Amino acid sequence: MFIACLLFTSVAFAQNDQKEKTVFTYVEKMPEPGFDLPRYLSGNLHYPDSARRSGIQGRVIVRFVVNEDGHISDPKVFKSIGGGCDEEALRLVEKMPNWKPGEQNGKKVKVYYTLPLTFKLDN
Repeated sequence: MFIACLLFTSVAFAQNDQKEKTVFTYVEKMPEPGFDLPRYLSGNLHYPDSARRSGIQGRVIVRFVVNEDGHISDPKVFKSIGGGCDEEALRLVEKMPNWKPGEQNGKKVKVYYTLPLTFKLDN
C-alpha cells in the first residue's frame, strides 16, 4: 500500500511538473513589452564591425520565452544572417527589461515570442 501511494505521488508530481513546463505559442492575452521596444532596440543595437565591413544586412529572427514573471529566457536564433548579427540579436534579447507576461484563463503563463530584428546599413 505504501509503495502504491509513493508511485501515485510521483505521478502526480510529474504531471504537475509537466504543466509548469508548458510553453504556449498563443494565449488569450499575449505578452507585451512594458517599455518602448523600438526605442530600446534602436538605442541598444550595436552593428557588428564584421557585418558592417562585409556589407551584411537583413533580418535576424529570434524566438524566446516570456515567463510568468515577465523575464526573458531561452532565446534562439530562428533566421540567421551571420557577420556577428545573430550574436548581437541574442545579446539584445537577453538584456531586455521584463515584459508583461501572457495570460491564459486568467493565469500568467509562459509564452513563446518571436521578434524580428532588422540590421540595415546607412548609405
